[in-house]
Amino acid sequence: MRMSRLFLRTLRDDPSDAEVDSHRLLVRGGFIRKVASGIYSWLPLGSRVLRRVERIVREEMDAAGAQELVLPIAQPLDLWERSGRDTAYGPLMFRLQDRKESWFCLSPTAEEVITSTVAAEYSSYRDLPVNLYQVNWKYRDELRPRFGLLRAREFLMKDAYSFDLDADGLQASYRAMYDAYHRIFERCGLTFRPVEGEAGEIGGDVNHEFMAVAAVGEDDFVWCRSCDYAANVEVARRRVDAPVGAASGTSAGAPDSERWDSSRRMASVSDPSAEDPAGASAMEEVFTPGLTSIAEVTGFLGVEPSATLKSLAFEAGGRLGLALIPGDRELNEFALSRALAPTPVRLLDDADFAARPSLPRGFIGPHHPDVELVVADPSVAGRGEWVAGANRADHHVRHVVPGRDFRADRFAELVTIVTGDPCPSCGAELSVDRGIEVGQVFQLGTKYSEALGAHYTDEAGEKHPMVMGCYGIGVSRVVAAVVEEHHDEHGMAWPAAVAPFDVHLVAMPGEEPAAAAEALYHELRAEGVEVLLDDRDARAGVKFADADLIGVPVQLVVGAKGLARGVVERKVRATGERDELPLGEVVATVAAALGSAAQG
Repeated sequence: MRMSRLFLRTLRDDPSDAEVDSHRLLVRGGFIRKVASGIYSWLPLGSRVLRRVERIVREEMDAAGAQELVLPIAQPLDLWERSGRDTAYGPLMFRLQDRKESWFCLSPTAEEVITSTVAAEYSSYRDLPVNLYQVNWKYRDELRPRFGLLRAREFLMKDAYSFDLDADGLQASYRAMYDAYHRIFERCGLTFRPVEGEAGEIGGDVNHEFMAVAAVGEDDFVWCRSCDYAANVEVARRRVDAPVGAASGTSAGAPDSERWDSSRRMASVSDPSAEDPAGASAMEEVFTPGLTSIAEVTGFLGVEPSATLKSLAFEAGGRLGLALIPGDRELNEFALSRALAPTPVRLLDDADFAARPSLPRGFIGPHHPDVELVVADPSVAGRGEWVAGANRADHHVRHVVPGRDFRADRFAELVTIVTGDPCPSCGAELSVDRGIEVGQVFQLGTKYSEALGAHYTDEAGEKHPMVMGCYGIGVSRVVAAVVEEHHDEHGMAWPAAVAPFDVHLVAMPGEEPAAAAEALYHELRAEGVEVLLDDRDARAGVKFADADLIGVPVQLVVGAKGLARGVVERKVRATGERDELPLGEVVATVAAALGSAAQG
């Protein structure tokens, strides 16, 4: 491709709405252009990168035994109503009506359509297993699209769906996709980690997110430096010494009637027979006027934040509850929801506190008489005495002892993991990094097959729901993630496998360089090398700046001085390394290097 004919305008200034490097560089380099909030046109350079990522994805999906099809973007809304996900997606889903006033949606994903498709075609155990995938556009009406391609409303996605006879079959399909994802992201040049993930609207009991390590990532993930444990921060765990799942003889799985109610919990506070830990002092109330934050309270009382107890009020199934965590930690709301599932949980907001004057915000303690349910992090039981709210404004209490002054109905890991916490697998220190979710794999089970009638008949004539898995890759997100990892102050530095071209051939001003570059252009293309020839009538500085911005892996510079010595200058974009190649050996050397890179 000649740059004189390429549909391209590079920009010298960053777009005003760009917050991350991938957004600003892809716009400046002429790869994408914004059409509307979260919606982009892919210009020729961007389209070439997108297609290269797609090719890698298709090759690995096909090698893993999946078969490609194409599903509709506009889908009947009644399919989503049958699965219940029309409600789950809510305002994220684009909805539209046709002229007959029938409702449709723009596909945010395709579990419903693929399940109904397979149900209509397959019904025997002999038909399974099968794995079907597509590479297609998806739509989600994000409230605040941002970060360019990383949080867009229109995005290209590869979604695959496996259908098996049983759980063992699902495990095999899941493993095949999991391994294929490793190969895909390795070929794309990403540094990534598979982590235990949150299922979200998709569902499923087991899933893994593939996180591309990036400082600008929207997700935190936890990983161990000594073993292979890794998880999204929402589901991450740590090793704890205190017992989990039992409190005061009550099991976490016990029915509500067997758990401590508020009267029994409060009875323990004033019960003289309650056992005091050795050396424990009696609760002491302290006047703390207007001190509602942990920092204020600890500064006033001269204690460490880790010695204070946060009591976070929530509502679950119509009951008032408290989540108890140490004052130096943050609550993981997902963990609290899991601890009380399937009962929906929400933290109290300003309106709730205004409607409940008996709950003095900032001064709530674990022994509040109105509380019906207390869930505590295991670390709460591991400390003898705490500082907590006194359940009246402007007061706290010292020497609060678990078991004597309050009881928990259950223990569950509630704190957000931080760097330095012990790994649940090996006990070594955990690290917390940020990442971009570029893929996720789910073991769905029979959620969709039961809802949409995807059954098979076994050898005995009995019907069973097909056991499903689903596997997604954000193809357009991968493009942005690659840029986040592979760029410098001058522009992008594409890995060879996904670069828009193999070689950027720069012809310096003058008739002789132009003629030599033209000859090299044809010779390289004849060897299968994809070449971008800068044949523009532009200054050398402009050509060099654009070459670095566009980021093709290898730059070849044909100049008059070099030709006088019979050489062409080669620059490796990623490292900046430069050398000179004899003019007669350029084609063979470059073609051989590309061949070696492709095999590697």
